[in-house]
Amino acid sequence: MDSAARRTGGGLWEGLYRIIMRRNSVYVTFVVLGAFAGERAVDYGTHKLWEINNVGKRYEDIPVLGQRQSEE
Repeated sequence: MDSAARRTGGGLWEGLYRIIMRRNSVYVTFVVLGAFAGERAVDYGTHKLWEINNVGKRYEDIPVLGQRQSEE
């Protein structure tokens, strides 16, 4: 009786299968967009981690670079 309730209830995985994996074109689009979004998320996280770990050591953080020293 438990298995009969499962079949009629659907569930999360069956819903995902119905929405995403039933047609090949939708599945391929989902994979490509997921890869793009994942790449952007990893790139953003890595960039922020790099900036946090290198505060004061980056070119933008050094105020005297690019300025001429005054001759007095």
